[in-house]
Amino acid sequence: MAAIANLTVKKADGTTDIVYTAKVPSAGDKSAALWRSDTVGTAPAHKPTFSLTSRNNGTGTARRSESSYQYPSLATGTDGKVNVVDKVVITSQAVVPQGMSAADIKEAVYQEANIRVQALIKDSIADGYAPT
Repeated sequence: MAAIANLTVKKADGTTDIVYTAKVPSAGDKSAALWRSDTVGTAPAHKPTFSLTSRNNGTGTARRSESSYQYPSLATGTDGKVNVVDKVVITSQAVVPQGMSAADIKEAVYQEANIRVQALIKDSIADGYAPT
């Protein structure tokens, strides 16, 4: 089992690093690990977050992982208060059978994760339309 650590990712410009600070480690099944980018906003509700949970499936033959990423949009009201006016929410689920070899599981997970970082996929999700 991996120990929680900070996550460093690239901004949309492809060069600037953003650190998502490890805030809460998982306490076990169904308990989310939480990371937050402290480089945006002044209040916790104003900051982008990523969470990851895991648990057995109903029969115990697979492990299910679920992640959620939330990136808030902020605006300053006429009263000078900064408010969250909207959020991008991206969720993902994975079901990993426990009867597969560790090598096959690793290969599947890494290939899917690497597909998600392809420019075509990122641009399509940002535009809101699948490639035609």
